[in-house]
Formats: sequence, C-alpha cells, structure tokens
Amino acid sequence: AHLGQMGVGRMNAIESARLGLGAMTHFYGLFESLYKDASIQPWPVDFNYQNEQHRFGQVARQWNMIHPRGSEPWNALIKEFLSLNFIIDPTMTIYHAGTNVMAARNADWHDTYTLPSMWDFYTPSREAHGSYWFDWTTADEVAWTKFYQVWMSFLNDYKNAGGRVTTGSDAGFIYKLYGFGLIEELELLQHAGFHPLEVVRAATLHGAEAIFEPKGIPIEYGIVRPGLLADLIIVDQNPLQNFKVLYGTGAVRLNEQTGKPERVGGVRYTIKDGIVYDAKQLLADVAEMVRKQKVARGMAPNAPLVRY
Repeated sequence: AHLGQMGVGRMNAIESARLGLGAMTHFYGLFESLYKDASIQPWPVDFNYQNEQHRFGQVARQWNMIHPRGSEPWNALIKEFLSLNFIIDPTMTIYHAGTNVMAARNADWHDTYTLPSMWDFYTPSREAHGSYWFDWTTADEVAWTKFYQVWMSFLNDYKNAGGRVTTGSDAGFIYKLYGFGLIEELELLQHAGFHPLEVVRAATLHGAEAIFEPKGIPIEYGIVRPGLLADLIIVDQNPLQNFKVLYGTGAVRLNEQTGKPERVGGVRYTIKDGIVYDAKQLLADVAEMVRKQKVARGMAPNAPLVRY
C-alpha cells in the first residue's frame, strides 16, 4: 500500500503492519514510525499540502527527527517488521530528482525517448502532479540528500537482518521515464549498500514473492527454475559489473583499442512468459513515436526538448 502522506500522523507504517498490511511502497509512514521527540511532523504553519513544493520539499526534512541508526528503537522496528514478514518497496528512483534536479532533467535518454507530451507533464507546473520545481533550492537538495542517507541505511539494515526489499519505479512523474527509472532503482539499492546479487534478488525473487504470497500460491516467475514462466532479459554485458549496461542508452566505456568512448550494453532481448521480444526494436519504436510527435508539434524530428 501507498500510505497517504496526509494520514501518516494517524496510521504510520508499523501501525499499518500490525493491522495486517504486508508491504509498503515509497517511504510514507516509515520515518514516522521512528520519531524521537514528536508524533507528527512539525510542518510550517503556512504549509499547504496542495502546494507540491511544500509537500515534497518539507517531507525530506524528517531526516533528523528520528531515533538514530543502531539505537534500540531503530533495531526494534526492524525486529518487529521481520516478525510480521513485512516487505518494503522503496521506489527510491521516483524522488531522487529532489537531490539534483538538474541531473534528472538532463538525463541521457530524454531527448530521444521522452515524448514531448510527457515532458510537458514534467515541466514545473502547479497543475501536474510531481512537477513541483517552483523554486527548488540548494537547501531542498541538501535535505533530500540527508533523507536518502538515512533511508538507505534503514533499507540496508533491514535487508541484512533478513528483511525483504523489492524494486519499483513509479515512473511517469518527476523526470523519471518508464523502463529507465527501474534501472536507476537497481543502482540506488547498490548505493544503499546492497551487493549487486542482492539487488538482482530484490528485483526478481523478492518481487515475485510480494505478488504471490498474498494470494497464497507459489510464485509463477521471479527465478530461473523448471516449471516457472520464463521472464528473462538478455544483455551482452555483465550487469553485476555495472547496472548502467541495462539502460536503453547503455553505458559509456572507453574502447582501449580505439582510445575513444563508446556506448555498450542495452537489453538485447526481453523474454516475457516465454515470448521473445526484440528489445532494441521496441526501443527504436519508442524513438520513432517521439520523432513523430515532435514533427506534429512543428519541431525538428531530432530537436532537443526545451530545458528552460
């Protein structure tokens, strides 16, 4: 469940888990479960939830309100989550632009694979959800960076204690594009301290368990095993060495023979339920959709998106 931000003062993550919630997405209610000297975040008195810069700018300022890492309440929360078989799906990628909005706005893939209509939705606006860069400041980015440091520490400690953390992206908002956002989530779990193999397990087996356990049936995919559906990606590089090779745009690497940089990787084939898809062709289809929409809008087919 996505615990609504307006309700976490009445029902935080651990209270929800005690009532039977099996998994939480994002972070709403997690920090509130660890408050040290408060029970509700002390929002500014002029706070307006409908002003999304207020909403997303202030939420990160919980990072120093909680019991510290390794404290008795921190460890007790992990222990109770474990006893409840609780699963956390953090979707760190969807908020990560808050730490460096310029980097998110200028990601390698936007000009080729982001539809102009999608770009319109990302652009600062008081009408579109997640487009809250009205006056995003260094202080906002510092708060989000501190928030991520604490959040990642909890996720890594929970994983190390035996807890399950899964992967998701919530793409389509906040400069995060479908497909690309999920790969960034893999990278962010590695940033949090997960070994690449632990990241892969989070993205495969643990994700499948989160889906099938509530149904009371065995997993049907999520691991390579006889009798399960074949859900595989095939890439000509080693993602454990560098998750960036899974991006549609690949990874930049110096060619030692030519002395020049080149792009390597990108998923070659996607196998879903045993059906093989040409991932490179699918990517080219998306690029063509973007080119057509640019032309329809009177833009040059390869024109860059307007960054402001």
